[in-house]
Amino acid sequence: AGIMTYVRAAEAGPITIVAFGDSLSAGYMLPQSASFPAQLQVALAAKGYKVEVVNAGVSGDTSAGGLQRLDWSLQDKVDGVIVELGANDALRGIEPARTRDNLDKIITRIKTKGIEVLLAGMKAPANWGPQYQVSFNLIYPELAAKHAVPLYPFFLENVLGGASGLIMEDGLHPTEKGVAEIVRNILPEVEAMVKRIETRKAASAAN
Repeated sequence: AGIMTYVRAAEAGPITIVAFGDSLSAGYMLPQSASFPAQLQVALAAKGYKVEVVNAGVSGDTSAGGLQRLDWSLQDKVDGVIVELGANDALRGIEPARTRDNLDKIITRIKTKGIEVLLAGMKAPANWGPQYQVSFNLIYPELAAKHAVPLYPFFLENVLGGASGLIMEDGLHPTEKGVAEIVRNILPEVEAMVKRIETRKAASAAN
């Protein structure tokens, strides 16, 4: 049965995943081929998945900016979205309740369209104080639980404060090697998402 499922999924056409985020997704100061969506697509292809990863990253975007352009970003046939927003909210010290509300609306809209979501978490810098950090950092696990979507806890895991050469001199943005590290770490979660999409496509093709 497993093989038939894969045959049907293949017939349903390639899978499209949108990397919906800020400069961390866009590939700030990097050639397009080194960006997170490009490196992720290559990593998935190496594992045998036919997936197009669309770069919907806009440098400097906040959760509010993301909410405003969400419908436009989901125009084409999209199967999954990696939501990577909030870093700029935290850098600006935006009230965590506002960030939470924006991300809540973004996830709700994506799910309403029947699209798979992978939520990428972010962590607040220490400069706004411990209260802000706690409130901000809780946004992601809370929303993942509320919407029953998978959470990749921290998008820059092992990159921020990791080995040298992974972060640019600004201390914020990943280098090409840093992006490769992000891709390596998040790949199991993205693979799980692709398998959920394949299963759903196969089921709808069978009906």
